[in-house]
Amino acid sequence: MTLTLTPNLQNPDDFYAALLRAHDGLSEEETHALNARLVLILANHIGDLTTLEAALAAARGTSVKKADATTQ
Repeated sequence: MTLTLTPNLQNPDDFYAALLRAHDGLSEEETHALNARLVLILANHIGDLTTLEAALAAARGTSVKKADATTQ
């Protein structure tokens, strides 16, 4: 599985609004916990370690050291 880094959401503003609503009323600790759970849920959905490592590297702004991790 390759990691898509080009815009891919049909309605990015709607997703962003939903993400903000999910955090509405939460404390800083609760919002960090929500983010952690969301990351783990999405990682489980993706299920491919190479893709997840590429996503982690992209989020950090670094390159993936494994040659088999590709991005689009």
